[in-house]
Amino acid sequence: MWKLHRKSILIPLTPNHSSNITTNALRRRKTHHDSLHNFNHVSIKLDPSKNPHLRIHAFCEMGLVGKALLLYKNMSTLPLLRTCNTLLHGLVKARWFGSAWDVYQDMVCRGFLPTVITYGILMQCCCVQGDFVNARKVFDEMIERRIEPTVVVYTVLIRVFCNEGRMAEAEGVFRMMRKSGVNPNLYTYNTLIDGYCKVADVERVFALYRDMLWKGLQPNIVTFATLVDVLCKLGCLKAARNCFAYMPKFGVVPNTYAYNSLIDGYCKVGNLDEAMNLRVEMERCGTFPDVFTFNILIKGLSDSGRLEEAEDLMQKMDTAGVLSNCVTYNIIIDGYSKKGHMKKAMEVCSQMTGTKIEPNVITFSTLIDGFCKLGDVKAAMGLHTEMVIKGLVPDVVTYTSLIDRHCKEGNMKEAFRLHKEMLSAGLKPNVFTVSCLIDGLFKDGRTYDAIKLFLEKTGSGCPGDKIGSSFCSVNNVIYTILIQGLCKDGQIFKASKFFTDMRCNGIKPDMLVYVTMLQSHFLSKHMLDVMMLHADILKMGVMRNTSVCRVLSRGYRENGYFRSANFLF
Repeated sequence: MWKLHRKSILIPLTPNHSSNITTNALRRRKTHHDSLHNFNHVSIKLDPSKNPHLRIHAFCEMGLVGKALLLYKNMSTLPLLRTCNTLLHGLVKARWFGSAWDVYQDMVCRGFLPTVITYGILMQCCCVQGDFVNARKVFDEMIERRIEPTVVVYTVLIRVFCNEGRMAEAEGVFRMMRKSGVNPNLYTYNTLIDGYCKVADVERVFALYRDMLWKGLQPNIVTFATLVDVLCKLGCLKAARNCFAYMPKFGVVPNTYAYNSLIDGYCKVGNLDEAMNLRVEMERCGTFPDVFTFNILIKGLSDSGRLEEAEDLMQKMDTAGVLSNCVTYNIIIDGYSKKGHMKKAMEVCSQMTGTKIEPNVITFSTLIDGFCKLGDVKAAMGLHTEMVIKGLVPDVVTYTSLIDRHCKEGNMKEAFRLHKEMLSAGLKPNVFTVSCLIDGLFKDGRTYDAIKLFLEKTGSGCPGDKIGSSFCSVNNVIYTILIQGLCKDGQIFKASKFFTDMRCNGIKPDMLVYVTMLQSHFLSKHMLDVMMLHADILKMGVMRNTSVCRVLSRGYRENGYFRSANFLF
């Protein structure tokens, strides 16, 4: 501190210079308390009239935006515009968005004219908030004040729209930018390319890439990593691999993210040998795999049933200096659970706790689902109790697995008890939860209760009504269960109404629904309904299915419609 005092005495300092010296001194302090004590002491020796400004700068640098804001509010003199901008930036960085807007309004009320820097900070605030409406208002206000937006401001506005998937608006800003004579930079192109990648518009992605090269801009690792990621997600692995070949031509070295995207792409198409070779390649090129790399490979091996190899790879993580996490163990537990090897799944869970990694909700849900599929309700309920004792809150997946098993066991009382517990916990049953309960009620002979539950959970007033904002979404599965249950109970007319309801809601019936409906109509001698369904089947293109053809052929013959039966073949 003595050297700093001495320097301030010997050399006349500007406010900027003194602020930098002071801030650097604060950064080297061990605690905020020491920093504040010494800063107050130093600032007195500098320029007392500018102390509040220097302190605000220092507080923001240290992340103490609360103290900076309090000091700003208590200032007797008018703050400098630079000080206001620093405070705004600090508040946005700390995600104090409400306070940032309050300070801006206060600035305007005090007569400050915002600069392009001020507006840039506000645009960044909108970007972090995901508020494209306010972002546009800020931009329009900037234009009204005749302040020329910079490439940074344009890029931030484009990013706001891209993050929300509003690519038409983002493209409009991009055109406006070029029309006003502001040249897009690499970050502008990267932002747009990323936005179009998220909506899978590959044609526009590569049009922007070509335009970028035409303008003489060199793509960086962000550009290539984004291109590789979208190509892999679309299954264009050859094109993604070609991107890797182009990187060295631009002096770009592939990073871990780019390799992870390509490895994930190969894993998803089942080409695990190539995925494993890529890990070796990345290490040879000096890019080291991270926990995501290993998790992707372990999941690929697990999904392919190569669980022993997956476990071996997990052991190799320690050798590579990468710590396995909860996700790593959950992947292997899920693999064993899906194969019904619950003893092995529990062993992996024990290994997990042995490494001081606590099982999470996903771990318990996976194990519970595995035991439920094996019919071991006792073990599943035991795990449910254990997770609650540990303070973990069961999710919709946990409850759905348990409810489904109890319904299959015919224990509807326990199924509805769990359903009630689920609602009490503030969880919303999904379509699969409701489907399990409806199926259980039909199997229990409670047709009326099954229909009632469907109407309650979907928000439908009566069969045939258009389903609007329902309690749970409806899909093909829930309608199939409902129609099958009604047909088995001999209630073909109600089944027909729900079939119409299904079509009106834009849900395409599958082969199983058509087969069920046809069998019921044939059984009830409703030949006109059969013919109408037959016409619908021809229109929907389901006739190619052999099961449908077989039911129609047998039904027509049994009812004496031999010509119609022969017409099928």
